[in-house]
Amino acid sequence: MKIFLDTANLDEIRDAVQWGVIDGVTTNPSLIAREGGDFIETIHQICGMVDGPVSAEVVAQDAATMIREGRLLAKVHKNVVVKVPLTVDGLKACKALSGDGTRVNVTLCFQAAQALLAAKAGATYISPFIGRLDDMGQDGMLLIQQIVNIYANYPDLKTEVLAASIRDPLHVVQAAEAGSDVATIPFKVLKAMILHPLTDKGNAAFLKDWASVPDQDIIGQVERWMAKRKSL
Repeated sequence: MKIFLDTANLDEIRDAVQWGVIDGVTTNPSLIAREGGDFIETIHQICGMVDGPVSAEVVAQDAATMIREGRLLAKVHKNVVVKVPLTVDGLKACKALSGDGTRVNVTLCFQAAQALLAAKAGATYISPFIGRLDDMGQDGMLLIQQIVNIYANYPDLKTEVLAASIRDPLHVVQAAEAGSDVATIPFKVLKAMILHPLTDKGNAAFLKDWASVPDQDIIGQVERWMAKRKSL
């Protein structure tokens, strides 16, 4: 499963990219506004940091303006994926933009029927919002499973399932088990995926045992060993 980072914070993206686990980034107007930077310049900077898709969302609500905004956003960088809402006008825009060859992420999906329509309109990604459904007492992960199953029935539908509104590491694991193609994850959840008390405890034990070794310089040991081998 691909992992996207759901943020517009450049420091978070820079850190996560260095970990070697990030395949792309998703943003939205709220995330960019929170960082206080210029909208287009922020998108361009993110695209320069990440070798993968970067979702940039339109703000218009009518199809004609969505299409115009989407076409312009696609010119900002080759990594841009235009993000549109799952509305009637959003579907119209998705059809037009995908027809241009522009990748489209259809967002705010809350039922499988919507996902089917988005795929028919040519969406590259469909973004079901797991956490928001869970907040309403519904099973957000069931939606992921339904969409994955529907798409599997029709190989001509190339839309990838992008699990969004991820709240914790368990959501990520469940999305992967359900066959989601992508999970887009807040930075705090990505960090939580790494941490486990038994990992810390085991590492501390290794270091304690290693402290009893007379020569603890592994780099120096290897370099001396290589030099010795070379002289033979």
